[in-house]
Amino acid sequence: MPGQRSITETEKLVAAKLGDTPIQHEQMAVVANIYRAASAVRQHLENSVLRESDLTWTAFVVLWVIWIWGESETRHVAEEAGISKGTLTGVARTLESRGLVRRSAHPTDGRLVLLGLTDEGEQLMRRLFPKFNSEEAFVASDLSDEECRRVADGLRQIVMQVEEKGEERRMGLFDGASPPPRRSGRRAKERPDTPEA
Repeated sequence: MPGQRSITETEKLVAAKLGDTPIQHEQMAVVANIYRAASAVRQHLENSVLRESDLTWTAFVVLWVIWIWGESETRHVAEEAGISKGTLTGVARTLESRGLVRRSAHPTDGRLVLLGLTDEGEQLMRRLFPKFNSEEAFVASDLSDEECRRVADGLRQIVMQVEEKGEERRMGLFDGASPPPRRSGRRAKERPDTPEA
């Protein structure tokens, strides 16, 4: 499981396991460490500054998106937050019940819902974000400002690569066909044959 071994131990185990398998080690290390870093940072922030405000990472990201972009359609909030519309529905209900977010009908299309911050939500973000940023500074404190810029630029390039060329790559991997539906990892239950009546 991630987090139970150090990065160095894990990298040694991976090298031993893969041996002579022809892989691109540096690129594998980049992707693996993006995942490990994201998980470590998320856990740290949820267990420190976000806990004070009783927020999950996802709830904070939703608040952040609405705070920065202003009142927005739910589909845009979900997209910017990197979550499904179904997940957003649950998070938005929780935030609404806490008086941080308000829902309203779209002025020209009644099928659409807008999310905006309440005054209380705005005040929370103004109070919370400086503390959040202080923890961002703690997380990156072993890097110089120049190293922070290089890491941020490198990660930005990775995001742009996936956003700009990912769809074309996925189509190529599936020979132009639609990808198979996602599965939860559980196998479908076998249905016993039912006798005809």
